[in-house]
Amino acid sequence: MTQTTLKPVLFVLTSYSDVAHNISGFFFSELTHPLHVIEQAGIPAAFASIQGGEPPVYAVDLDDDVNARYWNDDAFRNKLSHTLKLSEAKSDDYSAVLFVGGHGTMWDFPDSPDVQRIIRELYEANKPVAAVCHGPAALVNATLSDGRYLVEGKRVAAFTDAEERAVKLAEVVPFLLETTLKSRGAHHQAAGEWQPLTVVDGNLITGQNPQSATGVGEALRDKLNG
Repeated sequence: MTQTTLKPVLFVLTSYSDVAHNISGFFFSELTHPLHVIEQAGIPAAFASIQGGEPPVYAVDLDDDVNARYWNDDAFRNKLSHTLKLSEAKSDDYSAVLFVGGHGTMWDFPDSPDVQRIIRELYEANKPVAAVCHGPAALVNATLSDGRYLVEGKRVAAFTDAEERAVKLAEVVPFLLETTLKSRGAHHQAAGEWQPLTVVDGNLITGQNPQSATGVGEALRDKLNG
């Protein structure tokens, strides 16, 4: 593992929990898999969430070696339980941002002024903005200083409407992510259900589903390493 002088990548997590629908919080491997790639490259990482503190998590598959290693790492678990409140995050402190997926993001990412601020400030500072699966919910209302949607005219990947119907949550989520991104002028790209797809359009890096989490991490690593 090499070391770098890069500032940390900010991993942003949802704080939303809905136990009734089993859609609480973030999807664990969508944090751990890109985090593993970033850390293996010697790039530091920091965690923030909408409300700060310990974010709700689901889908912790401990048969996954990367998940298991992090889940059993006391330092990681302590760091995860003390995330920075996103309103306190300063864009100058980070080299990039990665919005981790999970159904909870569909409720608290889109209308968060802090999400919109950190995206705009980093992107306009020529720093990468990344998101995976439902993480691109952060992008649906993100605008640039001129008022245009960031995703307008951009190629993006995100959890597809077909995948949402497959998990039987299309009637539960407040909106369909693919449809909404298209309505903002995005050129949505899609692979088959549960097939990995990472799309890079300049400094915008997006992945379709949990299977794309490693690819998003790799694309972000490569972008940061020039």
